[in-house]
Amino acid sequence: MDHKSYLKMAVDEALNGMRAGEGGPFGAIITRDGKIIGRGHNTVLKSNDPTAHAEVNAIRDACRHIMSHHLTGAVIYSNFEPCPMCLAAIYWADIRSLFFCNGRSDAEKIGFMDKYLYHELSKSEDQREIKTSRISVPEMEMLMEEWMGLEGKNLY
Repeated sequence: MDHKSYLKMAVDEALNGMRAGEGGPFGAIITRDGKIIGRGHNTVLKSNDPTAHAEVNAIRDACRHIMSHHLTGAVIYSNFEPCPMCLAAIYWADIRSLFFCNGRSDAEKIGFMDKYLYHELSKSEDQREIKTSRISVPEMEMLMEEWMGLEGKNLY
């Protein structure tokens, strides 16, 4: 199949979830070696989970399917440009190829805050709407030291 076919599947996934009242109009498909290994749509409303975006759900599905937290070599197709959270999840999953239909401005036109989030995250911490404070505690240093001393760590 070609990229447009997978993008059409992402749109269909979005339609199914949206029509079921599970969440917004977002869908994603993940492939590797020409096979679908994951799919997902937005289930924020169904699960009362603000992180249950299509891309995150598709990543979770693909990871369960291949039994690994790395999706190296995979391609993700989304009907919208992923929000910053989903884009970060794509990086964490080691997916290095992304195709989408509509961008963050299109999502803004239908009431979603993706464009605002990209803008907000481009600001320095002291300029963001969310006030951030850093406070040191000794237990944190102990945690860091213990982590550094662990043998056989599985980094991700």
